[in-house]
Amino acid sequence: MEDDERRKDIEVIDKDVIIIGSGIAGVYTALEIPEGCSIGIITKETLDISNSVLAQGGIAVSLDEQNDSPQLHFKDTLFAGAGLCNDESVWVLVEEAADNIKKLCSIGVNFDKSGQQLSLTREGAHSVNRIIHSGDTTGKEVCDKLIEEAQKRSNISMFERHFAVDLVVRNEKCIGVLVYDETAEKMKLFTARNTVIATGGFGQIYSHTTNPEVATGDGVGMCLRVGAEAMDMEFVQFHPTVLYHPKDKSFLISEAVRGEGAMLKNSRGERFMHKYHELAELAPRDVVSRAIFQEMTISGSANVFLDITFKSREYLENRFPNIFRTCLEYGIDISKDFIPVAPAEHYCMGGIKTDVNGMTNIENLYACGEVACTGIHGANRLASNSLLEGLVFGRKIAKKISETSGANSLTQEETDMQTNFSLNRDSDTVLKDMKEEIQTTMTKYVGIIRNEQGLATAKEILNGIHLRFLDIWGFSLVKLEVANMLTVANLVIEAALERKESRGAHFRSDFDKPDDVNWKRNIVKVLG
Repeated sequence: MEDDERRKDIEVIDKDVIIIGSGIAGVYTALEIPEGCSIGIITKETLDISNSVLAQGGIAVSLDEQNDSPQLHFKDTLFAGAGLCNDESVWVLVEEAADNIKKLCSIGVNFDKSGQQLSLTREGAHSVNRIIHSGDTTGKEVCDKLIEEAQKRSNISMFERHFAVDLVVRNEKCIGVLVYDETAEKMKLFTARNTVIATGGFGQIYSHTTNPEVATGDGVGMCLRVGAEAMDMEFVQFHPTVLYHPKDKSFLISEAVRGEGAMLKNSRGERFMHKYHELAELAPRDVVSRAIFQEMTISGSANVFLDITFKSREYLENRFPNIFRTCLEYGIDISKDFIPVAPAEHYCMGGIKTDVNGMTNIENLYACGEVACTGIHGANRLASNSLLEGLVFGRKIAKKISETSGANSLTQEETDMQTNFSLNRDSDTVLKDMKEEIQTTMTKYVGIIRNEQGLATAKEILNGIHLRFLDIWGFSLVKLEVANMLTVANLVIEAALERKESRGAHFRSDFDKPDDVNWKRNIVKVLG
């Protein structure tokens, strides 16, 4: 009787599949799962808030049969990844790219065209033009169409403002997720035969990031607490060109702007990228970010400039409407004025370790998109491979799930849990201060250039924050975010300390060369 009473304390929602995250990876996975399966998409905020929505540049795919091929896309991806890519995963990515793009077109995604063909542009470290795009708001266009399609499906339910608190694992098998419904202010238990983590990145552990406020590493935090493995957490990509303006230091100036010929200039108005790499402005992102950082250090300036004034106003308004409009709101006419830019955190190559089918080391638990690490990106992601990754591996997960179809067979004992919790928002102000302290620490000591002394200092500061954090009682969403941020930040620091070399986006001034003999992957497992 006591178990029955406790069961009544929490609303239980049974689905065949639960997907945590409403970006491209999560929603596309849902659409690729057979319509006979009941699916719940849980999202921390509203459907229009995700890293995917903010993606500007486009999607990499080899469509030009005369000048491009999956083999060449494969080669470019490995080059950018600095010797740490998983060949099998990369080959799946490039070989299955075109089929997934056809699927997007079939559901109405409006990519830019030249005549009857999709327009192709070029971005950093690509050897040919292969980036398809929709103006400079590609992510939003794709997300809008995917969500619109998902809303038509009777088997897909969407739950906004539902914060995933913890995964529920019984007998080393994931059976669902415990969720806090912000609107109803109560806990819910979502049970499922399969659970997919598609929560995006962890950019909010840094002060300056292109990621939205929701990107606090919740997916990695949840997975680590139940024994999943994380991999390559030291590799954090800083986008070289983020608007640097008193009112906005997070608006991305797409790499496609440099792909269309924009030049980087220092505070003296001089081009400088040719001094750092033969590809100049189109060098890999880690190279460009460090070059900008170096030029800023030399001149003592807070930013450099991007110059695309040689293009006409009409061209820029048509090709980059969002960038043109946003800059103009800040008094910058990019057809006449240089754009002030500086690097900011943009993407994490590492994440929850999965195989080529998106499976983690925990049964029935999958991950895809930025939260996952299949080894595709290696030490440095090739531009515009991120949205593609969410598509390709979302479909791989859907295929795997469809092969294991069958009714839920959970017993009441498996889903029974004690969910008594004390909601306490009184400490949220203190917790928000902790978030800022984490961000400041990571930016100062674990940013574009690192060294052992700085990493050790960061670790000590975070340990101090953690001790203060333990003194705060009760539950709040801010507290949960801080817990996840501390977990992820510590993983980044530990992995960066262990990798005593410079490789891709991980650059250590005390070990400034790659170690091609002793390099290895950093895989960690923390039992919660």
